[in-house]
Order: sequence, then C-alpha cells, then structure tokens
Amino acid sequence: MLSAKEQLEIIKRGSVEVIVEADLLKKLDKSVATGKPLRIKLGFDPTAPDIHLGHAVPLNKARQFQDLGHEVLFLIGDFTGMIGDPTGKSETRKHLSKEEVEKNARTYETQIYKILDPLKTKIVFNSEWMGKMSSSDIIQLAAKHTVARMLEREDFKKRYEAQLPISIHEFLYPLIQGYDSVALKSDVELGGTDQKFNLLVGRELQKEYGQEPQCIVMMPLLEGLDGVNKMSKSLGNYIGINEPAKEIFGKVMSVSDDLMLRYYELVSAVSLNELAVIKADIKAGTLHPMEAKKRIAAELADRFCAAGEGAKARAEFEKVFSRKDMPDDMPLVEIAWEGDKMKLAKIIALAAAAKSNSEARRLIQQNAVEVDQSPVKDGDAELAPGTYTIRVGKKRFVKVSAKK
Repeated sequence: MLSAKEQLEIIKRGSVEVIVEADLLKKLDKSVATGKPLRIKLGFDPTAPDIHLGHAVPLNKARQFQDLGHEVLFLIGDFTGMIGDPTGKSETRKHLSKEEVEKNARTYETQIYKILDPLKTKIVFNSEWMGKMSSSDIIQLAAKHTVARMLEREDFKKRYEAQLPISIHEFLYPLIQGYDSVALKSDVELGGTDQKFNLLVGRELQKEYGQEPQCIVMMPLLEGLDGVNKMSKSLGNYIGINEPAKEIFGKVMSVSDDLMLRYYELVSAVSLNELAVIKADIKAGTLHPMEAKKRIAAELADRFCAAGEGAKARAEFEKVFSRKDMPDDMPLVEIAWEGDKMKLAKIIALAAAAKSNSEARRLIQQNAVEVDQSPVKDGDAELAPGTYTIRVGKKRFVKVSAKK
C-alpha cells in the first residue's frame, strides 16, 4: 500500500478543492497503519436513465480511491430523487414518481461498473434509512439546521431576494443528502463544485450526531457538447456512457478543440505526462487537433463499449465524413435568398434539416453543423448566395442552392 502522502497526491490530482486536506491526511495515515480502508461516499440521484461523461469525472476519482485500497459506497438517491436537487435551479424542480426513480436506478446499477471495481463497490439506496424515518425523526433532523444557514446558499439566496418561491421540501434536500453521510458513516465524500453546500451539510450533521466529520474532495464540472453549460441530461448536451460506440465517437468529434483537451484532462486515462506531450505536439503543429480528437473518441468508445469498438467507430466516421464518401443521393433544395447574406440557421430550417431556426442555431452552437466540410460554431453565421453542402448532426446531409 502506498504511504498516506503518496495517496494524497494522487487524490489531489485533478481535484478542485479538498476539505480539509490535513484531516484527510490523518485519515489516510490511520488507514495505512490499521489496514482498514476508508469509506468513500459518492451519490447520484437517478433523475434520468443515463450516466454521462460528467458523472465519469467523480466516478474516475472514486476508482482511484479503490485502486488505493479503499471502499466506495455508491449511493443511489432514490429517496432524494423524488425531491429534486435544487442546486443551481431558479425554480422548483419537477417531481419524479417513485416508479420513474426506480426505473432509472436499475440502469445505474449496471452502468457504474464500466468505471468502478465491483469487488470494492457497495451499492446503497437512501430509501433504506429515509423510508423508515418517522415524522418525528424528520422534525428532529430539521431542527439541526437553521433557515439562516439555508439562505446562505447562493441559489436559495437569489430566489429569496427575487421573491421567487422556495418550497419547504427543497430545504429538506441538503439535510437528507447530509444525513446520508451520517447513515453511511462516510470518511470522504466526492462531488462536483456545485455540490459544495450539500457536502458541507454532511460534515456538520456528522458532528451533530457525534461522528468524525467526513472530508470532501470536489471535482470540476465537465462542460457539455455546447462547451458552455455543464454536461446535463436535462439540457441534452451530454455523452452517455451507455450509448453505442459510434454515438460516443461522433459526439466527441463534434466538440471544440479546447473542450477536447478538457475531456483529455478529466475523463481520459492518459497520464499527465502523456497529456503534456499531446498539448506540446498540437502547439508545435506536429499533431493535428482532429487526430488528437479521434484518439480520445476511440479511447472512450473502447472504454465504455468494448475493446476494438473505438477503431470500428473511427473507421465508420472517416468513411462517412471523408469527401469521397459523401452521400450520392443528397437532396438538392433551392432557397429564395433574402438580402446580401442570410443566416445559416434560417437556411438549415428552410432546407428542412432542422425543425426551426432556433433548433438549427442550437445545433450550430453544439458544433453539429458543417458547411462544405468545415465546422461552423457561430450561431449567427451568415452565407452569401451560392451552392453549399451542409451536414447537420451526424448523418443528415443536404445540398442547398441559394439564389437571389
């Protein structure tokens, strides 16, 4: 087993913040001395059936803990999922039914083992203890936190100041997530930077219940395909780890070069030294960003599907998107031009390659559009009159002839 200091350095790699680092070092020291693994808590609410690359960031960190000899308590928030995490929300979230939550939870049980070690993972559901709590127990739990502390939370504070409604049950969410740490007696909890308030509540509640407070390891949030918002199932800008290899490959190929490097940093298995070489080669011009993107796209397809799937997906991608293999039966659409230049989003909508101007603009911003095989990223891009081959999404091609 590695020393506590060596383990800490591995744990800190890629982490945004560790609370409290000195306390974590003490826990690791004790673990090394006693041979007893730390209990690492990582929880997801099953609000949708897919685990995506954004989830893979803390899952990768959990796997690091496992490789260091520790136990991961993977918490499926089937109880909290019915409340809805208010983090970052400007309004109350839609309630999910028990049936919806249970259906999504079943998919999580199989997907997490694409990253975690089954022998060092214990799956738990917070309904196991929350479902048994009486109304008296809930009141006692609520008495351990104040409204003033809740309103220190940024999203609650903004809604309160804007006189937007905050439902009482939303205050219960961080309390219940925090109580999960009490029920599990967790030594460390992993989470994204947006979860800091909830994670800190867990520390405070453990103190209230006479436990040694957990340490917190916070991970960065991974941007989605649009390169702006965090990867999210509700925004539809995500890459699901359960998707087919060609879908994973194609979506990775649609991201910007800058975002591609961030994916290398947060979800690739390449070492820091290997990543430094990739960045240096791209800067020196000896490695084309497109080639680097193909490498990570193939790596992720292999990792989440099966060995060899990445190479297959790459070959299919290159066949479809190389000039000589452009579809021969592309529809030709003639468009009446308006002005000297016309918005690309409007052209796509008029060509029936998108349902509306707004959808076309969103696809452009998500790097899902090419004009004459050149990616277009500006949602307000304009074209002069002419004939263009436009790709929308992965397999939708249209030839547009635009004349004044």
